[in-house]
Amino acid sequence: MGKFVIRGGRPLSGRVRASGSKNAVLPMLSAAILNAEPCTVIDTPDLKDVEVMLDILRWLGAAVEAGFDPRSGRGTITVHARNLKTHEVDEHLMREMRSSIFLMGPLLGRLGHARVCYPGGCAIGPRPIDYHLRVLRALGARIEERAGFIYAEADRLVGCEVHLDFPSVGATENLIMAAVLAEGTTVVRNAAKEPEIVDLQNFLNAMGARVRGAGTDVIRVQGASRLGPAEHAVIPDRIEAGTFMVAAAGTGGAITIENVIPEHVEAVTAKLREAGVEVEAGAGVVHVSARGRVRAVDYKTLPYPGFPTDMQPQFMALASVADGTSIITETVFTNRFTQAEELRRMGASIKTEGYTAVVQGMERLSGATVTATDLRSGAALVVAGLEAEGVTTVENVIHVDRGYEALEVKLRGLGADIERIA
Repeated sequence: MGKFVIRGGRPLSGRVRASGSKNAVLPMLSAAILNAEPCTVIDTPDLKDVEVMLDILRWLGAAVEAGFDPRSGRGTITVHARNLKTHEVDEHLMREMRSSIFLMGPLLGRLGHARVCYPGGCAIGPRPIDYHLRVLRALGARIEERAGFIYAEADRLVGCEVHLDFPSVGATENLIMAAVLAEGTTVVRNAAKEPEIVDLQNFLNAMGARVRGAGTDVIRVQGASRLGPAEHAVIPDRIEAGTFMVAAAGTGGAITIENVIPEHVEAVTAKLREAGVEVEAGAGVVHVSARGRVRAVDYKTLPYPGFPTDMQPQFMALASVADGTSIITETVFTNRFTQAEELRRMGASIKTEGYTAVVQGMERLSGATVTATDLRSGAALVVAGLEAEGVTTVENVIHVDRGYEALEVKLRGLGADIERIA
């Protein structure tokens, strides 16, 4: 599964470009099967999760072409789903990635049938798909769960008004995609507000869908009779950008991150400034500069625009070398402190109880052999390795590859001493 070997203690410096957003591109690729015409997504990241999604699309019968946009030199993916051959998603592929659940809405909208198994993904706590099934039933889908599979069918999806009990990102996106070809108007209340949902709306509308309100808590979808060819550039990955920001702060470095929408990382920026880090935002760039040891700061994860749960593990690595005590409260996932035990191997002082972690900052961490158990915990361990004195080996980095494109290459460009061993 590969590992990173990191010789820490070097301040990061230089410039790095954030890739296209993982959490935006995956639902877009799912949405492409709504359309019988070709859809092209520009600035697609080269990630394990994207590979799995493309394998699923090919399994369903879509033609998929991955290449480069000659104008920008960035990765592109074109999906032509005119000749879908099945509504059943391969069980093994489905279990490789949580985001495969996004396919239920588009399959129902396009074919009127879907069969999927329960999805896999990172073990960061229960992520029930009840919200997904509930919103699809509201549109008129008949859904049964048998022997580990979910069977859904609908003669015709019909628009309705849905109030989400919790602003679930996945359920919001699945509902929007299912409603695009439904009869009438669908209104989603208490919708999630993440930037990736806004990007999905823009992609769908480029096809000819009629979606408005993304980014607010009320989204309206007017069903369309057909969709057309589309081309869309995905937004930058705000979590990758935030990870580089934290790495610069933890190593006492100074870096410039390109291809960033500063408004999307405001929660991260605010906490870093509170910790004494200088952060300046420009047109598509963010400059981060840290002089000396950061101050301890408390963090509480919340749905967007609150502090992102996907940044909590990396900030725990930062808190481990901060001056003072930080209290971290995780409100989104129940098992997202898995990195704490690994950080303790490096000398971190962390106590966890329930949804709370108390981190007493140390002057420095010590290199050790640690294991990534999920995507963001893996990123946190890489940050800790960059901060630490000595050699850190991060094993099981296949998890990191799910969400970070060429992470070790980008970090080497910033002066880090990091190598991948197969």
